[in-house]
Amino acid sequence: MKVLVFGASGQVGQELQKFDNVVALDRNAADLTDPQSCVAHIETTNADAIINAAAYTAVDRAEDDEDTATLVNGHAVGIMAQAAATRNLPFLHISTDYVFDGHGSEPHLPSAATAPLNAYGRSKLTGEKAIQRVGGRHIILRTSWVFSAHGSNFVKTMLRLAESHDHIRVVNDQIGGPTPAADIAAALMEIASQITSTDHPGGTYHFSGAPAVSWAEFAKEIFFQAGRDITVTGIPSVDYPTPAPRPLNSRLSCESLHQDFGISMPDWRKGLAAVLRENKSTKAARTPPESNGTQAPS
Repeated sequence: MKVLVFGASGQVGQELQKFDNVVALDRNAADLTDPQSCVAHIETTNADAIINAAAYTAVDRAEDDEDTATLVNGHAVGIMAQAAATRNLPFLHISTDYVFDGHGSEPHLPSAATAPLNAYGRSKLTGEKAIQRVGGRHIILRTSWVFSAHGSNFVKTMLRLAESHDHIRVVNDQIGGPTPAADIAAALMEIASQITSTDHPGGTYHFSGAPAVSWAEFAKEIFFQAGRDITVTGIPSVDYPTPAPRPLNSRLSCESLHQDFGISMPDWRKGLAAVLRENKSTKAARTPPESNGTQAPS
């Protein structure tokens, strides 16, 4: 099975490139602000499936730049899905828990009513609807709280703050499932393998890590595993205002993904351990061997 991936430089995109027979395109090769540049690749690819891991992910910036977010996350996605459908290629697309308003405390079903609170969520929902209107074979995979050793994410932010703080205040009333990018990539490749070899019609599914925790609990586990003695104080969202409001309940029900594809929710704590090992290895590789973290003699 050959897979064409958009979004090579993103967290999931980098993990997808660890698989065989993956051709990954970065923004220089396929910019979603110019959808036709992406269509050209779909029209000429010899891949068996398309995975769109590219997105406008600056949640707060999207509040002042919703047009661009909607172009990238919405309109371009629909155009790409149409190109894939024309060639009868399965189109797999990553979406988000932010399409929900976060009401209640139960995990959201894939069929639950959507009501995004912010521009980013609206732009992603526009993309979902565009894919569904096309009607080709597709998978919309909603996920949440993505982290890896690459790019910008909560884990890397906490590790950076730990370098200069011994006490950090973190929101404790937003609950969700942190999800390792490596596990998302593995899930997408498994789904792609199954959908290309069967007549599965596709649909909308959820995939997130377990167990569900607050951001504050997530932070505590990061520091525990990293061996950092950092005090974490939980605070309500109202004490940490952001330009884009966040849903309080980001729990996702992943039962249908397990039933249809045999894919279970990953334990994000194991994924975190792997990310911390990779992060430590990367930092060590960047440190000149002769310095060993100390000043060399003159």
